[in-house]
Amino acid sequence: MDAPNRRVVINVGGVRFETYASTLQTFPGTKLSNLAESTAYSTTDYDPQRNEFFFDRNPVVFGYVLDFYRTKHLHCSGDMCKSVLMEELNFWEVNSSQMSYCCWLKMNNMVSNLEDIGMWDEVSHHDQQLLVQTDRVDYGWRARWQPKVWTLFEMPFSSLISMCVAAVSLLFTIAAIVIFFEETKEHFVFVVANGTSDADIEYFSLKYEFDYRKVSYLLYLELVCILWFIFVFFIRFFFCPDKKKFMKNLLNWVDFISLFPVFVELMARGQVKPMDDLWMVLGFLRTSYILKLIRIILHIEGSLILRVLSGTLKAIMKEIFILLLVLAFEALFFATLEFYAECSEIGVNHESSVLGDIYASCWWAIITLTTVGYGDIYPVTTFGKIVSSLTAICGIMTIVIPIPILMIKFQHYYSIALAKEKLKNHRHKQQGL
Repeated sequence: MDAPNRRVVINVGGVRFETYASTLQTFPGTKLSNLAESTAYSTTDYDPQRNEFFFDRNPVVFGYVLDFYRTKHLHCSGDMCKSVLMEELNFWEVNSSQMSYCCWLKMNNMVSNLEDIGMWDEVSHHDQQLLVQTDRVDYGWRARWQPKVWTLFEMPFSSLISMCVAAVSLLFTIAAIVIFFEETKEHFVFVVANGTSDADIEYFSLKYEFDYRKVSYLLYLELVCILWFIFVFFIRFFFCPDKKKFMKNLLNWVDFISLFPVFVELMARGQVKPMDDLWMVLGFLRTSYILKLIRIILHIEGSLILRVLSGTLKAIMKEIFILLLVLAFEALFFATLEFYAECSEIGVNHESSVLGDIYASCWWAIITLTTVGYGDIYPVTTFGKIVSSLTAICGIMTIVIPIPILMIKFQHYYSIALAKEKLKNHRHKQQGL
């Protein structure tokens, strides 16, 4: 039998493959092409009784490699792990760049999914990672109580006591928010009378100033809530295994800021002169009471959707930036066009014009593009109304077009995150058996 027509038997992982020597010589210089040489019997694992070469490798990938020698087109299954495929191709000295376009796309999609799964692992196991202490050995009482106390305050569904602590924290948070809202009621506004005199007219008059001060019992009730917040915050900080990760969490900074307004107000209550600016600043700081509800929302089962939404926004940050650039361009363009459209018919300083300058036109353009339409600024000329209509249409198209991108991304990431959650729950059940 001629050498090119000689059959060669290759046993890969217990699976026997048979082909012609001419097929193995399709790509000279590779590992398989060397099997067609006479020296292969002494340099490789050759069984003379079975007349076959043996390789303890993956037989599935070798089938793809052998088909590549037959057809000169490298195809692979879409469910094949890329790292395994690359390792086997390197062993058989096949360049991965020879892979067909269709299979290359499938492999790239698989890599993207793996990266997404890794991202959800990082987000969902953030709190669990805080329980792991590294590079430190501590056998004191703090080390014994640390996992228990941290779990007590961070994982409300881990035990009945944890649920009670979470319920108490929720009640104090709601109470602080209600007190914060109650201080804005009209019957809690004090009127301060300042007596002044006028030497020329010789009479005494009173000037009334409004001083927004909270009544005492509300302030002390708020103080009780803050004392609970202080207790929880410092317990969590003291028993947190990783202080750096604790400080990087924005919600912990929100908890820290919420501790100060009530004490500042207690110290400032003795001032006779009204301090409206201070009360306004304290009011802004007290909005942190509302932000504290985010931590409670993240602890419920629906937090998966919030994590997916956050990850989706991060994934499409480039698209969002481009959308903002387009909106900025449209706002500047239509603002300028609208301003001169109005001026062309009624003039710049006409009393019926509501567009004082291009800055006011920019405000009008943004409100119109986003389809809000406050109605404080509106066109009065025919040409201006035409430009206004075009602005609204462009705004609708600009905002509506990116919505499918967001929905597709969200659905993709949510399916991955949901699969990971199901896998985690399944592993917990298996460990409990």
